[in-house]
Amino acid sequence: MKTSSLAGAALVLATATASLAAPSAVALPSHSASHGSAAARHIPFTEATVTAGDDGSFRIAWKSPGVQKVTVRAGGRAVAHGGSSGDVTVRGLKAADRQWFDLVPERGGSLHLADRLIKLDGTVNVRDAGGYRTSDGHWVRMGAVYRSDALDKLTTADLAKLKRLGIRSVYDLRMESERTSAPDRVPAGATYHVADVMGASSPASTLPTSEAAAVAMMVEGEKYMVSGATAQAAFSSVYAGVADDDRRGVLYHCTAGKDRTGWSTAALLTALGVPRSTVTSDYLASNTYRAEANAAALAAMPAEQAKVYKPLLDVRAEYLNSGFDEVRDSYGSFGTYLRKGLGIDARELRDLKSDLLIG
Repeated sequence: MKTSSLAGAALVLATATASLAAPSAVALPSHSASHGSAAARHIPFTEATVTAGDDGSFRIAWKSPGVQKVTVRAGGRAVAHGGSSGDVTVRGLKAADRQWFDLVPERGGSLHLADRLIKLDGTVNVRDAGGYRTSDGHWVRMGAVYRSDALDKLTTADLAKLKRLGIRSVYDLRMESERTSAPDRVPAGATYHVADVMGASSPASTLPTSEAAAVAMMVEGEKYMVSGATAQAAFSSVYAGVADDDRRGVLYHCTAGKDRTGWSTAALLTALGVPRSTVTSDYLASNTYRAEANAAALAAMPAEQAKVYKPLLDVRAEYLNSGFDEVRDSYGSFGTYLRKGLGIDARELRDLKSDLLIG
């Protein structure tokens, strides 16, 4: 499989999205999650989410079997209460860059959560990579690692918000032509790193001419992100940055924030012990966050062309599955992929889990 296949898809995405303006938005975080004493305590929640509404409200839902009382706190005060399961809507909170909630059970460790989406004027797919439960009952800490689409359209206000968010390192997964035509804007004080997944590969003569060819391109591209030498070097660089306390918070991105960024997140979450079903749901969420932008791109094309290009704008389970299949076929296990493909040994993996997992 040649790197030019993935590069061709990236070129299409860059071209299709270059002229699209992201919808206006609000809110971004003013602080990161903290470990606190709960880091060493079992967290009884099996599910927990925060979802921001368009009207400024927040829906907080959870399940915590065996716990009779849960208090939801925001801004230092209790804003809701519930039992072992709950689904509450909170309104009237003071405006903040990003609204954080503490879910505090009557016993055990609490959770510090916010809506996963980071709303900015110049992007549509910036998300917190945390807030997921692992198979053994830990939770991935929020406020430490972020995934994103391209940053070239960030406004001055966006940059100020990202600085307040605490972004210290930005990893650009795009190829040189993308970086040149749409250079990143990064928040003041953040260090910019090139982590080019495709290297010097050329997109020439790789654009698909049929829907089936487009799907095949995406499947082959996902395989390259596992076995390609430049891809392995790029993702190793990103994970080294994530593991470096001095560089957190870390933001990594490509053009649409879904393919190269998608595998980077899928591999990180899998390494941390997040179940495959949850990893897949996070991967597929780009279809929701990019729905408006993708629809606009396809509407600007002739119908037959749009049919061919739609698979390039989508994320599909078969794409992600092909990456995991490549891990199995080339390395035998995910642990071996981490060691031999990405150079992450057992000690480094323990350190990564210690930094990013709570409970």
